[in-house]
Amino acid sequence: MSTTIPGIEDAQTLAQAIVDTIHEPLIVLDGGLRVLAASRAFYEIFKVDPVHTMGRLLYDLGDGQWNIPALRLLLETIIPEKTAMDGFEVDHDFPGVGRRTMLLNARKVIYATSSNSTILLAFTDVTARRTVERELAELLEHTEELLRQKQVLLQEMQHRVANSLQIIASILLIKARAVTSEETRLHLKDAHQRVLSVAEVQSHLHASGGLDQIEVGPYLTKLCASLAASMVGETQPIRIRVDADHGFIGSDKAVSMGLIVTELVINAIKYAFPDNRADAVVTVSYASGGGGWTLIVHDNGVGAAGGAVPAPHGGLGTAIVEALVKQLEARMTLSASPGMTVSIRHAA
Repeated sequence: MSTTIPGIEDAQTLAQAIVDTIHEPLIVLDGGLRVLAASRAFYEIFKVDPVHTMGRLLYDLGDGQWNIPALRLLLETIIPEKTAMDGFEVDHDFPGVGRRTMLLNARKVIYATSSNSTILLAFTDVTARRTVERELAELLEHTEELLRQKQVLLQEMQHRVANSLQIIASILLIKARAVTSEETRLHLKDAHQRVLSVAEVQSHLHASGGLDQIEVGPYLTKLCASLAASMVGETQPIRIRVDADHGFIGSDKAVSMGLIVTELVINAIKYAFPDNRADAVVTVSYASGGGGWTLIVHDNGVGAAGGAVPAPHGGLGTAIVEALVKQLEARMTLSASPGMTVSIRHAA
């Protein structure tokens, strides 16, 4: 069973009450875009009164504040064709209210018993939301710019550090060639190689755009090539081979690993091959998996008899390796038959 409203006056009273209960501004327009009704929120927000609103053309309200090109497009072009529109955004400076961004929802109501039509026009103020969105966008843009500047400065710093290390390495090599003491010469050459191993990390960081992770294989390959070029003589050619998977390691740990490899390879070159051998080879291998990794430096030289394994606390090189292995939270084991094998394992 349905209930009907007795008269047209009662229907209008009910319609106006419904309009007034809506919290968002709402107006009802006739086919000529004159105001038939407006919600209490419309009057309050846009600082207008019923006397100067009812029956007037929408574009004439408030000294023409609603004569907005975007709104005219909505009401005169879009609504006649589509009869409905949601989320139509209008940004306008309303007199007495200020700059506001409004989302407009419009509905054209066509009646079955009349040729007349009305348009319901509701407004949602999204000014605060758009302000927050703009501030967030500006903050994001500013953050991205700071990150870009930081990246540029980091790369520049890495480039300068790498150049400085190369200069230091060159000075050490020049000094090594100039001194008369063989012992001093060897110490300077060792220091030269240690500096180069750190320089290789910086070189890889610069080449990879400052990434904190370094691929171990290319890093060790380049490092060992540098060691071979400066340490291996023509009278006793020694091949240095690298066998590494595609594992990555942090740049800070790569420095320690590079220094370990430098010490062990130099040690093998010095002591593993006292006699000329055509098949002399030092192999540096690296394998990662399960969160851990294993680094092995092996030579096919004379083994322990040639002194390839330094005794504990037996020299600077040994102390450096032991300290670095501890720093990496790894364990080192030695095997002297055949040749010499130094294995360093880091468990996950």
